Amino acid sequence: MNKIVFLFLGCLSFYSSLSMALVNDSDQPITIDSNSAVYDEKKGVSIYYGNVISIQGSLRVNSDKLVAYLRDGDVVKLVWTGKPARFKQKPEGGKEEIHGKALTLEYYPDKALFVLIKEAVVTQGTNTYKSDLIKYDTRNSVVKAGERNTENNRVRVILKPKKKQSNTK
Repeated sequence: MNKIVFLFLGCLSFYSSLSMALVNDSDQPITIDSNSAVYDEKKGVSIYYGNVISIQGSLRVNSDKLVAYLRDGDVVKLVWTGKPARFKQKPEGGKEEIHGKALTLEYYPDKALFVLIKEAVVTQGTNTYKSDLIKYDTRNSVVKAGERNTENNRVRVILKPKKKQSNTK
């Protein structure tokens, strides 16, 4: 069974139709609006509470809470939580927006990696990925869903064909 799951995840990663985020998104500043905020310089943590809206380039995240982990003034990890926390991002080449949601969203800027945890869903156009764990590598346009070492959590992928254009003459 594990070999089947491993093969499936490999195929899913290879055939993933999610497109890369806009190249300059990671170069943009992160703007955060919230009802309240706490910054602990000693711990290198900044916490935002209540109707949190985070924007970086074409990436927008809405959540109940955001914890930003900083090292030497640089963001090393962002953790959004909500019921659910939601994100959307415009990909390169004018393709359809990517939408995602989960109870917890983690983002690692240096790896350009989103990790969606618990009740995770990522959608682009008619394609949908659902699992309790989804990793979305925005730099390399790779989605990995599920865990290889467990049979308890299932992955559901819905790949709908594109509508065919009719040739009318």
